[in-house]
Amino acid sequence: LTVTTYLEPAAWGVWQLPAALLPAGYPRLVQAAGGTAVLLPPDAPEAAGEVVSRLDALVVAGGADVEPVHYGAEPDPRTGPPARERDAWELALIEAALSTATPLLGICRGMQLLNIHLGGTLVQHLDGHTGGPGTFTHHEVKPVPGTLLSTLTPETAAVPSYHHQAVDRLGQGLTACAHAADGTVEALEAEGPAWTLGVQWHPEMGHDLRVMEGLVAAATSP
Repeated sequence: LTVTTYLEPAAWGVWQLPAALLPAGYPRLVQAAGGTAVLLPPDAPEAAGEVVSRLDALVVAGGADVEPVHYGAEPDPRTGPPARERDAWELALIEAALSTATPLLGICRGMQLLNIHLGGTLVQHLDGHTGGPGTFTHHEVKPVPGTLLSTLTPETAAVPSYHHQAVDRLGQGLTACAHAADGTVEALEAEGPAWTLGVQWHPEMGHDLRVMEGLVAAATSP
């Protein structure tokens, strides 16, 4: 399974250099679910189709706020600085994955990008879905019966969460398949036979493997 990465300044040993990096929870979750993790740094958007054609499945990881220009909005003062190279690359990857029915999992920012790609919008700020700067919180998420997500995690469960933005208007062909107690959309899935799911929480920060196991199964099925 291939996981997208950040492109950020980083320091290790005597080095301070730009780095393609990813919290270790992502590859560990893939490995624990039975997959092999391959990391994919930002690249030219026009390369996305060829790249996705070689993948068994794609995970679009969490990270920076998506630039509001992608859904026709002005930035809220509380919206973070843009990651334009990553926005363009990951939107192109999502388009390629959808067009080829490549199994796709969007996590946090990845779910929001899926919604935006299909014409949806975001709420640029809400409170109560983090534990403070750099600290995850947990809150309950209730799956919608009859959805793909409910076949993987049918019960209401506490999930690790860290986000201040959320889905507003749903993109075309997307179904909200889980909600938080305050009504926030916590998961999306796409219509059609392809395995396409987005979750607003961070499964890589917990111990529940079921969503990632679902992606691994979809990637390895005939």
